Amino acid sequence: MDTDGVATEGTPEENGPQGPGETPAAAQQIFGDRLPMAVRYTELLATAGVQRGLIGPREVPRLWDRHVLNCAVLAELLPPGASLCDVGSGAGLPGIPVAMARSDVSVTLLEPLLRRTTFLEEVVRELGLTNVTVLRGRAEEMVGKLAVDVVTARAVAPMDRLAGWGLPLLRPYGQMLALKGDTAEQELADSRSALTKLGAVKWSVIAVGEGTLETSTRVVRVEAGESPGGVKAATRRAKAARAGRGARAGEGGGRSGGSRRRR
Repeated sequence: MDTDGVATEGTPEENGPQGPGETPAAAQQIFGDRLPMAVRYTELLATAGVQRGLIGPREVPRLWDRHVLNCAVLAELLPPGASLCDVGSGAGLPGIPVAMARSDVSVTLLEPLLRRTTFLEEVVRELGLTNVTVLRGRAEEMVGKLAVDVVTARAVAPMDRLAGWGLPLLRPYGQMLALKGDTAEQELADSRSALTKLGAVKWSVIAVGEGTLETSTRVVRVEAGESPGGVKAATRRAKAARAGRGARAGEGGGRSGGSRRRR
C-alpha cells in the first residue's frame, strides 16, 4: 500500500481505459476560481500518477470523490494563514488539495522517496502552486528543523506511530489532522496513552465536508499542548537549536579569521 492508501495493482491497459470523469459540482464550491488547477491535478493523478505507481488504476474513476475532494475539505479546519506539513505526502494527498483550496495556507509536502518527491515537484511547478514546498526526508529527521501549526497525514501509519512522527513537528498548541475513515474511533482509543506521552492535551473524531460531499471525511484531530512530541522531542529540538547556533558561530568565526589574514 502506498502512502496515499491506494493499492497499486495492475496497469491501465489491464483494467481498461479509464478517466476521472466529470468534475463534480462540489469541486466548484470547494476550489472556486482555482477549479481549473484542481481539474489539472486530477488529470495528472490519473495519468502520470498511475504510470509511476502512485495511484492504483482502479482508483482513477473515483479520484474526485474518494481522494481529491475527500482531502480538500480539511481546509475547513485550518486557521487563517496557517503553516502545514503533510507527512508522507505520496501523490500529494491531502496536501495539494488543501493548498489549492486555501491559498493563504503555506504547505510543506514531506516525503522520503525520491520518485514521489520528483512527481510532487513536477505537479507543483505545473500547477503554479506558490504556497507549496516539496521537502524530501522523514518526519523524525525534521524535528528541530521544521515547526508548523498543522500536521496532516493520510493512510501513513497507525495512530500511535503517526503521532510519534507528526506531533514533534508542531508548534506549541498546534494540531494534527489524520484522515482515518472507519477505523478512526478504534485507533484513537488504542493510542490514548501514547498521545498523552507525546504532549497531546485533547483529541476527537470529527466529520468535515458535511453538506458539501455525499460522504463526509472522518478526521482524527489531536491538539498539542505546550511541548508537542513530549520530552524526547523537546530534547531533540534543543539539540538542533544548539547545533544551529554552533554552525552560525563557526561561519562567523571563519569570516572574521579570513578578514585578519587579508590584513
